[in-house]
Amino acid sequence: MAKIADKYLQVDPWSVVEEGFDPERNRVSESIFALGNEYMGVRGYPEEGYSGDTLLGSYFNGLYEEMPVQGHYRGTIRSLRFMVNAVDWLYTRITVDGEQLDLAQSRFSGFRRVLDFRKGTVHRELVWHLNDGKELKVTFERLVSMKRSHVGGQRITLTPLNFSGTVQVRSGLDFATLHEDQGRRFWAVIRQERTLNGAAMLGKTANTGNRLLSAYTLQVEGGIVLGSEPVEQEHLAGTDLTLHVELGQTTIVDKVAVNAANVSAEESDSAVWDQGMALLGQSDGISYDELRLEQAAYWEEIWRTSDIRIEGDPENQQGIRFCIFQMYQTYHGDNPGFNIGAKGLTGEAYRGLAFWDTETYCLPFYLFNNPKAAKSLLEFRYRSLDHAMERAREVDCEGAFYPIATIDGTESCDLWQHSNLQLHVGTAVAHGLWHYDRIVGDKPFLYEKGIEMLIQISRFYATRGQWGQKSGQYGYFGVMGPDEFQLMVNNNCYINLMAKKLFEYTRSVVEEMKAAAPQELEAVTAKTGLREEELDNWAHLAANMKILYDEETGLYEEHDGFFDMPHIDIHSIPVTEFPLYSHWSYDRLYRYDMIKQPDVLMFMFLYNSEYSPEAKRANYEYYEPRCIHESSLSPSIHSILAAEIGRREEAYNFFEFATRLDLDNYNRNTREGLHTTSIAAAWMNIVYGFGGMRSDGDGLALAPSIPQAWDEYSFNMTYQGSVVEVKVDQRQVHVRVTEGDSVRIQVYGETTEITNAGIQLPVPAAAVTAAE
Repeated sequence: MAKIADKYLQVDPWSVVEEGFDPERNRVSESIFALGNEYMGVRGYPEEGYSGDTLLGSYFNGLYEEMPVQGHYRGTIRSLRFMVNAVDWLYTRITVDGEQLDLAQSRFSGFRRVLDFRKGTVHRELVWHLNDGKELKVTFERLVSMKRSHVGGQRITLTPLNFSGTVQVRSGLDFATLHEDQGRRFWAVIRQERTLNGAAMLGKTANTGNRLLSAYTLQVEGGIVLGSEPVEQEHLAGTDLTLHVELGQTTIVDKVAVNAANVSAEESDSAVWDQGMALLGQSDGISYDELRLEQAAYWEEIWRTSDIRIEGDPENQQGIRFCIFQMYQTYHGDNPGFNIGAKGLTGEAYRGLAFWDTETYCLPFYLFNNPKAAKSLLEFRYRSLDHAMERAREVDCEGAFYPIATIDGTESCDLWQHSNLQLHVGTAVAHGLWHYDRIVGDKPFLYEKGIEMLIQISRFYATRGQWGQKSGQYGYFGVMGPDEFQLMVNNNCYINLMAKKLFEYTRSVVEEMKAAAPQELEAVTAKTGLREEELDNWAHLAANMKILYDEETGLYEEHDGFFDMPHIDIHSIPVTEFPLYSHWSYDRLYRYDMIKQPDVLMFMFLYNSEYSPEAKRANYEYYEPRCIHESSLSPSIHSILAAEIGRREEAYNFFEFATRLDLDNYNRNTREGLHTTSIAAAWMNIVYGFGGMRSDGDGLALAPSIPQAWDEYSFNMTYQGSVVEVKVDQRQVHVRVTEGDSVRIQVYGETTEITNAGIQLPVPAAAVTAAE
């Protein structure tokens, strides 16, 4: 059952390097070499056109299309929304003497591609061997600006190696992109115009009427422009350049593009056009070199405060920096209306939708690296509260039922067993609010928006559950928990426990506001119609929540009857049958005590301080051998808990899988896009796992361990407005504040004031993790 790495990329601490072009791995590389800036993203597709296997992907956060769903029963959705493939603003064609560059057809050598973590660029180069013997070195560089969310840049450098002559370059904008998941194009161009040194186009989606203005300008340096002609086709606006190039000399073609999406039906096409052109005007005159400098400066600051350094393990050093790089590319909080799709902006799998792992897996990264982004994620949930309340009414409940999969706040999962039975998104949102409050302490947000969400989420869970006839306890019937291999179960332990926590937390915030923010409480009470008897009922439900626990064994039962299910030895399943979704009949998945991902272990991680080491060990040793790890979210949680209970070699093995999941294509599906929320889990794997950080107890706690294979590692975290550095080698732990005021942190059980001078403590012998 072991998953095997597919290694083909070079190991480098600050970049991903691909030497030589492998068409069989092209789609995998397109995902790995993707660029984004939260607002827009592009896969690493060849911009010059490629007739081989490719997914030309250009995506914009929150820009969606819609398709109908055949719903037969009340409460099942009738339509779903998905992130739509959009304009190819990198569109390029290069021709010499009638021969067009196409890596699927052309002869070439010296192919090299580099994703640079410090520059935020992708650089690609090759030597093109033309049929007539001419040799032209071509380099491509692209960036998606982290400072200017609407702006992207491209640089093409042409160097003739054995001739002087002419090269034709067509550069433009193409709205004829195919949305592969749906097998069709969704864009109509409703306006296009020539601009100074470029062109602009306004596209409109077929069903939702979402609009996107795309515009560009070109600048040529070196060489001689023999001609410049406009290109105007139904979906294409571009410029045909005829360039004279000299032997051994470089000619540079720079492109600066501006993209402005609009999903508001209230604004006219002309207003959207004017807004986009205004953004183009704001970028007027900026050069590609200026964009590069801005980009490098941005990433220098990110690495100063968010870097994780590993000495003695170059593969995982590269892996964790790749993860951090992708987390900032995917989201950094400049747009509160956005969320994090399961594939970010790197592919169409999961349709660009956000799931419950936003709050449980992604939020911790931002809490300790970019609190503004953490708040922005929670803002998305507040902005979509009305949709969640409408969804609750559709399933005959009150309050707010947050969707299992969404791009705009509406439910977009067309599998009823997930969209109707997976209730745990609301508790993930509530846990996110609780966690944000503990770490950031943003009381104005909690008192104005957070409490409103908590009230409506609590109302849903109070009306969705029922009382058991025999037990006389409250619980949830006909549900699916985080473990998606258990369908239509009763009293899933995770759901019940998280609902109990929700009721208790909502009540505690109300009590807190009675003393600290009575006016804000009065306002939210008036807005929501909150009644005192509701609060009393939530306390009653929490006190009588059914939590399946066996005192004799110390085990929590995943759901009613789980312990009596047929057992299957997961290691007996042939590797050829993975992934099981593709090789087993659907109903077969639900017949055993085999689980897909952590469920009981998940709440033991989220509320870690409430469980004894013995309880964690007992439940880990029971559930881990039953976990098939079909979810990319699974290895990290197992690694974190394995490290805590002393199974350190196991912790390290899970860690390796999680950190290089995409770089080494462990699941053989990186071609579909990156596992963005699993990438966030890899960060948790180091900080919560080997760093031993816990953020759910009385203050922040650290209990670092270190793998034997590592000489040293360090990470930074932002806590209470200060930047704290944790450095661990085989003998000592050094914790210090590098920016800001001193903070109080518990280290190996002792609460200490951490200052700029820091503290040094020995690493306990038991905290050295074995690693093969």
